[in-house]
Order: sequence, then C-alpha cells, then structure tokens
Amino acid sequence: MPLYTYENPETGELIDVLQGMNEKHSYIDENGLEWKRVFQVPNAAVDSQIDANNPVAFIDATKNKKGTYGDLLDKSNELSERRAKEHGGQDPVKEKFLSDYSKKTKGKKHPSLTMKKSYESSRVKVEY
Repeated sequence: MPLYTYENPETGELIDVLQGMNEKHSYIDENGLEWKRVFQVPNAAVDSQIDANNPVAFIDATKNKKGTYGDLLDKSNELSERRAKEHGGQDPVKEKFLSDYSKKTKGKKHPSLTMKKSYESSRVKVEY
C-alpha cells in the first residue's frame, strides 16, 4: 500500500498515511479537522548510480537509451573522473587503454594526449 502525505492546515505538521490506491485520499484527524494532501514528485531513479569499475554496468545503463553520442561520452567521462578519484588521481581503465594503444602503435601516443586543448584567433580564444 502506498504512503500518502498530509499536512495539518493549522500547524503545518506532516504525517504519512498508508492508503490503498482505490481508497478516497483524505485524512480527518480525531478532532474532525481535514488535513490537506501534499503532492510530491516521485523519487524513483533508474540507472542513477552506475558502478564506475564495472564495464558491464555501464553497457547495461546506456544501451537502448535515448540520447546523443555526446551524452554517452559525458557519462563515460563522469565515470572516468569517479574512478580517478577512487584510485588516487589516475583512472586505471584509461591508463590501461593508453598503454595498450601505445604498444599497439609502436610507441605512439594517443591523439587525446597530443591534441591542442585550445584555439586562438585575433577575435576569440576557445579552450576545450
């Protein structure tokens, strides 16, 4: 049975009352005072917390979801930052990827490490 919240119109006191979905949603206390129902935003969240160290959890949380490729990259970057925070400032997954890339390309560094991080012209400077 769901919980419904009611507020005393005189004191502002809140109480939760268990009521069936098909019952009339009102609450009258022992003094005959009818309390006002408080409507709340549901707080259900699916995939709000993804285990940053579990690649299967990332795949499950992002497959068949609406969104752009940029959204996917943003989520990936967020998890990378979380892993780095947990492991003393360096993301072990990213470090392994960069190491494997360097071995595969005979010592070349990944382009993300060598790209310019800004663009500057006479009118504008952009950092990214």
